Amino acid sequence: MPNTVEMTIVKAINAGIRKAMADNDKVIVFGEDVAALGGVFRVTEGILAEFGPKRIFNSPIAEAGIIGTGIGLAMRGYRPVAEIQFDGFIFPAFNQITTQLAKLQNRSEGAMTMPMVIRVPYGGGIGAIEHHSESPEAYFAHTPGLRVISPSNPNDAYWMIQQAIASEDPVLFFEPKRRYWQKGPVDLANPPAGMHQATVLRQGKDVTIAAYGPMVATALQAAEIGATEGRSIEVIDMRSMSPIDYATIIESVKKTGHLIVTHEANVNVSVSSEVAARVAELAFYHLEAPVLRVGGFDVPYPAAKLEEKFLPDADRLLEAVDRSLGY
Repeated sequence: MPNTVEMTIVKAINAGIRKAMADNDKVIVFGEDVAALGGVFRVTEGILAEFGPKRIFNSPIAEAGIIGTGIGLAMRGYRPVAEIQFDGFIFPAFNQITTQLAKLQNRSEGAMTMPMVIRVPYGGGIGAIEHHSESPEAYFAHTPGLRVISPSNPNDAYWMIQQAIASEDPVLFFEPKRRYWQKGPVDLANPPAGMHQATVLRQGKDVTIAAYGPMVATALQAAEIGATEGRSIEVIDMRSMSPIDYATIIESVKKTGHLIVTHEANVNVSVSSEVAARVAELAFYHLEAPVLRVGGFDVPYPAAKLEEKFLPDADRLLEAVDRSLGY
């Protein structure tokens, strides 16, 4: 097999999980319909045939039970990879994640680690019904003891799922479901940056846009359009929502003087709120305008026919660019 292959994000996550399972027989995959069916989005398709029912198996429709089972497996030395079928279904497991999984290493004074990955397809743009298009990452980024990451492209998806599985800490692995079928090159031999390191995807000198997950493609689209209008826009893929790589963001802000942070989630008390506050603290004298945030409106996620009005698009990002440069 060549070192670089073309894959969708779905196939890249699948390949990354397979590689981790082949490298470590303590990696176990489970969740609702993940075995024979391969999950709703077929992310785990074919793993049952390769590794058998002791390494991948279905769970009941009981999210608290899924996470509780994973905690028990982690206690016994396994590396569980649990799938939450849709973002909105993670909340029945919220207590297990935030009061048990996130706390056990601290509670045991470091005697116990929780090397568990929770895979969460998240975000909108697929025309789904209620509870199937949420962006709940800020709840978990707020919780000490959890790592929270999201790939935006197939190469990151392939490597970051392996890095998450190798971590000794619990990792929330948010998968941008509307980008699942986005194709791109995957370097099977050379891992990119560490899973918490932000990446500058496009150089620019006028404005910085920091994004993660599904909004990275939108930010790049906005930068392309902006270039035709004489705007030089730098695009940063944050990749990690907890911890956040502020050094990369601030280095960019020192160059451009303008920062826009974007995500699909509601803006109020969000990841972008924290980035805006921290950058204002650490790079105040480099800013030529306030940090602007572009996200979903502060309303419940709407019905499918209205989601295009709810989700940030390139036009909303470019409007924020104009506002920022207008100060």
